[in-house]
Amino acid sequence: MGWKAVVLRGSACVAIAAAVLTSVASTASAQAPSGQTSPAQTSPAQTWPTQTIRLIVPFPAGGSNDVMGRLIAPHLEKALGQTVIVDNRPAAAGQVGSEAVARAAPDGHTLLMVASSHTVQPALNPKLPYNTEKDFAPVTLISTGGMFFFVHPGVPANTLTEFVALAKKEPGKYNYASPGVGSQTQLTIELLSHRTGIKLQHIPYRGGAPAVQAMLSGETHFTMLAPNVIFPHIEAGKIRAVATGDRKRHPRVPNLATTEEQGFKGLEAIQWVGVLTTAGTPKPVIQRLNKEINRIIQLPDVVAVLAKQGVSPTGGTPDEFQALISREIKQWRDVAREANIKRTN
Repeated sequence: MGWKAVVLRGSACVAIAAAVLTSVASTASAQAPSGQTSPAQTSPAQTWPTQTIRLIVPFPAGGSNDVMGRLIAPHLEKALGQTVIVDNRPAAAGQVGSEAVARAAPDGHTLLMVASSHTVQPALNPKLPYNTEKDFAPVTLISTGGMFFFVHPGVPANTLTEFVALAKKEPGKYNYASPGVGSQTQLTIELLSHRTGIKLQHIPYRGGAPAVQAMLSGETHFTMLAPNVIFPHIEAGKIRAVATGDRKRHPRVPNLATTEEQGFKGLEAIQWVGVLTTAGTPKPVIQRLNKEINRIIQLPDVVAVLAKQGVSPTGGTPDEFQALISREIKQWRDVAREANIKRTN
């Protein structure tokens, strides 16, 4: 009886307080000069940003995500009038940096430069420290481009077909580098291995940059990575491209055949890079970010850098980006099932 009375009194107090606040807000709105907006009517996008914006890159410096982040950060800083810092948080195939954004305040001051590997993680790890679809709010895609399959120059293969033949002849002799367990590289190469019957040892690294270094040093024999930061090494003969996973040949390497042209039908490897923020961030803030980033990636100097790296500016709406993420999560789960890739805990 006493507990119920306390609850009733508490409810009554809340109702009275709400009525007082409503009255005060109404009076303030009525007294506001014509043409001015009262504080209660101010849109979040009008006051945002109010502090430094962190653009978290969940991989080491030097990789494709890092390059993309440092490309757009200065332009975003100029557009928003606030400092934008690129914050590298490499570890656990991007999980550490991603979790930092998932747990951040939903105010638009923490962004995540995410790659297509973001949609691969749920296929291999049912115990991620965040929900890939529910804990983030999509902002926009930045770029898309085909990934390349590479071999070290010491490997006697000039095409993917030739490499598969070598691996079949000597099972277990060759290994491959990936940016980490649960990466798009791992799932795609494991799918290739499953479909062709070859056996390759997986050597995961903490990001794309260390994986490239492993290939250059000869520590690993084979990999699949975005070519944007590797073109100089291809042209110097330090690493050999044997196929592109895109639907068409790359204009910078026109003699490089696609996977489909080499007989690997359905083995596409397309990487995208985009921006997410924390779920619950006000829509007006997301819309402002979307508008600015879509504008930035069409600037002539940015387009030129993207083209040099072998990718195309994409852009789009948050809803379109969310649809892509949901579609790919299902796709990679299907791939993991087909290739019998063991999940991690």
